[in-house]
Amino acid sequence: MNLRPARESDFAPIVELTNHYIVHTSIHFSYDPLTPGDMRSLWLRDRDRYPWIVAEIDGTFAGYAKAAPWRERAAYQWVAELGIYVADRVHRTGVGSALYTRLIDDCARAGFDSVLGGITLPNEPSVRLHEKLGFIKVAHFPRVGYKLGAWYDVGFWQKFLRSATPPPSSPAFEPAPPPLRVQ
Repeated sequence: MNLRPARESDFAPIVELTNHYIVHTSIHFSYDPLTPGDMRSLWLRDRDRYPWIVAEIDGTFAGYAKAAPWRERAAYQWVAELGIYVADRVHRTGVGSALYTRLIDDCARAGFDSVLGGITLPNEPSVRLHEKLGFIKVAHFPRVGYKLGAWYDVGFWQKFLRSATPPPSSPAFEPAPPPLRVQ
């Protein structure tokens, strides 16, 4: 298995896999399939801060994991929300664990304080993956998603990457200065 950062040529297989989850499952809450341009735009917007990792087996795309903003306000900038999608043919082969471990390590190196995984419930394989990798359940929202004729709960699992010290102070993570007050 080869794990590497996502690149421009990955967006056709990334979208094909994501659209499988959109169209056929409740795991992804979108209703409408995405285009490679949609995903590429998200990646371009955030790639300098949020890693995306691709798994290949024998040179063939097998899945991806990505980090993204959890919430948009400045105070949330040290937390990333993770997502992972693995091809059916490689479920339960270790690809998901390897992808997520690499993504978590990349997030730690980037200076994030913690990472979150949102899980459509029920989804025991995803719960097991998160808990195996040290995530703890921190929230449960009943009936927040309606898809494919049913209501679904969503749970959030969190993993802390650093001790509870102040966040790193570097140009990539520096909060914007407060606005000037005009008298």
